[in-house]
Amino acid sequence: MTVTVETLEKLQRRITLTLPVDSINGEVETRLKKLARTVKADGFRPGKVPISVVAQRYGYSVQYEVMNDKVGEAFNSAANEAKLRVAGAPKITQKDESAEGLMAFDATFEVYPEVKIGDLSQVSVERVSTEVTEAAIDKTVDILRKQRRTFQQRPAAEGAAETDRVTIDFEGKIDGEPFAGGKAEAFQFIVGEGQMLPQFDQGVRGMKAGDSKTFPVAFPADYQGQDVAGKEADFLVTMKKIEAQHLPEVNEAFVKTLGISAGTVESLRADVKKNLEREVKFRVLGRNKGAVMDALVGAAELDVPQALVDSETERMVESARADLKQRGVKDADKAPIPAELFSAQAERRVRLGLVVAELVRSHNLQAKPEQLQAHIEEMAQSYEKPAEVMRWYLSDRKRMAEVEAVVIESNVTAHVLGLAKVTDKALPFDELMTA
Repeated sequence: MTVTVETLEKLQRRITLTLPVDSINGEVETRLKKLARTVKADGFRPGKVPISVVAQRYGYSVQYEVMNDKVGEAFNSAANEAKLRVAGAPKITQKDESAEGLMAFDATFEVYPEVKIGDLSQVSVERVSTEVTEAAIDKTVDILRKQRRTFQQRPAAEGAAETDRVTIDFEGKIDGEPFAGGKAEAFQFIVGEGQMLPQFDQGVRGMKAGDSKTFPVAFPADYQGQDVAGKEADFLVTMKKIEAQHLPEVNEAFVKTLGISAGTVESLRADVKKNLEREVKFRVLGRNKGAVMDALVGAAELDVPQALVDSETERMVESARADLKQRGVKDADKAPIPAELFSAQAERRVRLGLVVAELVRSHNLQAKPEQLQAHIEEMAQSYEKPAEVMRWYLSDRKRMAEVEAVVIESNVTAHVLGLAKVTDKALPFDELMTA
């Protein structure tokens, strides 16, 4: 086998492979003979089918397999000999001309780039921190109360107000014409909780059971229903029922309904604080990790293999289809999703992956077993049965690979923050949780 390696442009390379025709024909003949032992054909006993009949029926497919195998082996051998790190699958084309007794092929492909990371001590990164305040604990306790609230019908003389649950009939029209989704009967929502557009929410306030009234509602330009987006509708609303909410008092009885064995308000607040601190820690890590990754992308110089970008784009398209399928969209696996929607994001992911891999390699930032164990233990603590969650992770290689990736990114984040120009910023709890 003769090997020639050419550099085309940037990361593109081409290898010319030549293979003896005899070796290909010999392998085809060997495989056909092996196939003849098991193939069935009318008029012949098993194992007695003539090789000419087998060749007529299977010769093309066997030759195609042999060619693929031989060229693949030759390419891998040549790439290894030339110490090339191949990115993606090569494109193989047969050459029109070759020496007698030989077949020649061109393999065009890309190689992994050289990654140059600049001086990280000159990189600026904003590092955020967030404190779990008493106000944050109060807000979470209020959410728990709302989850267990009850409703009681208001007297007929009282109008709908903030936090009331109302039951209404409504019909909307645009320019006097009904529109899809603009009509409902016995529809319920809670006033003031953002379930409806602000004008609609305001329109029902003060209405009493049995009242009917018409008021305008302007749909935002970016409203999810494109047929009505940016338009104004007139809604005729009839109030059927108004119920006032009743929140449970925060006492020992309430605490026990949450499954907290100690049953005291103090133990509830301590439990809430512990859970919030865990959530805040992961969100802060994620926020700081994102800032570090942005800084790394800006500090690195490299050419990105298009083959890897195409592969990542395809993976993202398939992921989008899987998401649509999970939402119940019909024929989601055939949904026409343009690849260009993801190309920029895919390019960034590949670029960042190459930069992180180089930093991990050059600074020995691989995930250590004790780090993996600690990370799984920490995640498991938020579940009712931590031991089962840990076993669930430890028993699956794919899940462990995901954990390893997270730990490696954390190692990279800590490494960069230890070198970069860091500006610390205290982020309010609410801002962190709604980001």
